[in-house]
Amino acid sequence: MLRPMPPALTLLLWTSAMLITPCAFAEAADHSLPSVAVSVDGLRSFGTSGKAVYPFTEGDKTEATLFEHEGKGCLTHMWFGGNWPNYERQRIRVYVDGEETASIDMELFLGHGIGFKDDFGPWGTKRIGKTGQPSGIYNTYRIPFGKSVRVTAQLHPGDTKNKRFWYIIRGVENLTVQFSGVRLPDNARLKLYKLENYAAQTLEEFDMCNTKRPGMLYMVTVAAKAGRSHTYLESCVRAYIDGAAEPMLLSSGLEDYFLGTYFFNRGMYHNEVAGLTHMNKQDHSFSAYRFHEEDPIFFNKGLRLTLRCGEEIGNQRHNKRTQRWKAPPTTYTTYVWIYEW
Repeated sequence: MLRPMPPALTLLLWTSAMLITPCAFAEAADHSLPSVAVSVDGLRSFGTSGKAVYPFTEGDKTEATLFEHEGKGCLTHMWFGGNWPNYERQRIRVYVDGEETASIDMELFLGHGIGFKDDFGPWGTKRIGKTGQPSGIYNTYRIPFGKSVRVTAQLHPGDTKNKRFWYIIRGVENLTVQFSGVRLPDNARLKLYKLENYAAQTLEEFDMCNTKRPGMLYMVTVAAKAGRSHTYLESCVRAYIDGAAEPMLLSSGLEDYFLGTYFFNRGMYHNEVAGLTHMNKQDHSFSAYRFHEEDPIFFNKGLRLTLRCGEEIGNQRHNKRTQRWKAPPTTYTTYVWIYEW
């Protein structure tokens, strides 16, 4: 026989339930995620924007300073707008801590994972995107600096007249950089390694980057084009970590590295980890980006990252024989972003 609950006990249970906050429920449901304490002490936002400005006073001879800031911090956002031929190929440079040569020197579209001036849009992720046609390019790259930062823009060679330009640049003083629950060292700096218009021969293995410093691989963009066929997509991406003679295979094919399959047979896509930003079956060209925020690759004594024009591989666990896929000579442009310290 059921008996009514005493009023005092009912009140106690009701009061206890009220003390279990929504945050407590969220913590219980998300107990597998690492807890990262973030202090707001010393954090202070900074930034600027330019609306319909004309910064390129001498055309392509002008490297226009869009923004500069003194102190310690991290860039967190950039957005760019404009509409003129070769807008996509203007150069954006980021100088940190007074360096004379910019550690980040990128063509606008390639710096956001887009090759061959592909104007497809809108699309976007938390880190990069293209929201308009034309322009509307943005990123939320974390670009740390210790003393100062300066961001510049320069027109593509041959653009001799000034252009009307829009931009937004923002950051936070004393903000640290963290990925996958790991806080990067305070002296970590984001560096861009470029290989531009490299003509690779059949089965040639070539470097996309080769650094001797410790760090973390952050992002890779590849834009490639061959005279016939997409066979170059058979290439495995190889990482030689800390001077190793044998590589760690990062993929079972180039489209696989960018999370595609069967030569990207389903067409364009964009997600937080990877995306296909250009595909042309007529001229056998493609471009794609890949982030390593949630799939971190760390190294202590350096990283050599390579591609092959086609593929030659053997002595695998489940297939010992040597296999070859011979791609025709292919032209590559690659951007490899690395945090080094």
